[in-house]
Amino acid sequence: MPSDAPVLKSADEVVRSTEARRGLDVAAVRFLVVRGLNELLRVPGAAIPGIVSPAIFLIGLVLVFGKATDIPGYGTSSFLAFVLPVALLQSAGFTGGATGVNLGRDIEGGWLDRLLLSPASRGTILAGLVLSASLRVLIPIPPLLVIAIAVGAPAPSLLGLVITFALVIMFTAVASTWASILALIFKSQQASPLMQSSILSTLLFSASYAPLELLQPWMRTIAEHNPITLVVEGLRQCYVGEITWTVTWHAFAALIVMGALFAVWALAKLKRYER
Repeated sequence: MPSDAPVLKSADEVVRSTEARRGLDVAAVRFLVVRGLNELLRVPGAAIPGIVSPAIFLIGLVLVFGKATDIPGYGTSSFLAFVLPVALLQSAGFTGGATGVNLGRDIEGGWLDRLLLSPASRGTILAGLVLSASLRVLIPIPPLLVIAIAVGAPAPSLLGLVITFALVIMFTAVASTWASILALIFKSQQASPLMQSSILSTLLFSASYAPLELLQPWMRTIAEHNPITLVVEGLRQCYVGEITWTVTWHAFAALIVMGALFAVWALAKLKRYER
């Protein structure tokens, strides 16, 4: 054989070399986003839990604990306004968790295996999953806000509305990345209860239902170290009190850091993925 004869590469080497040459493929991201959004056309009821469950939670909680704001320290007379951010993040959590469930189904069906053999980079695949979830959350949030305002929540200012949507979209991205990690770990949609419960538990152990000062010491310690508390407070300022730069950038910074850490973890799981 001549010394200059071409050396054949394995399929895995071809994929790795192709991926190394390519960064984020915008066309592939757009395809994956559209595919994710088409899930709502195939299963229209998929958007219902993100609206109905938080709305029932919100109204039921207010009916039971509505007088809690009589306790000094809440800073508002409207318990509805105080817990509205929790309902919004719950809706985002449902949407993000659904991304992990869909990915688990794609793993079981072999779709992810075919996708990983394509020239699309791992970053492209992850971006498509996360962006589709971030767009899907725009469906349940407006009606949830309308329901809350209709039953007595204060309408946010234009700036408050922008901050609300920005934080909810970013939280959905973080939640969908985390749910995708769990799907890649368990390689099954049967991990869906863990996806949803782990996301919603972060809300439970934050300053969701009472100010930090009114929590039991052990609960306060957890909430103070829980970055979701910063996100809850960033949303709450849009409906209770005044919007401040410090609270706002703390909320965005918390989501950016969590999103970056989860993205690195998810990419590592994708690169080491084997059936």
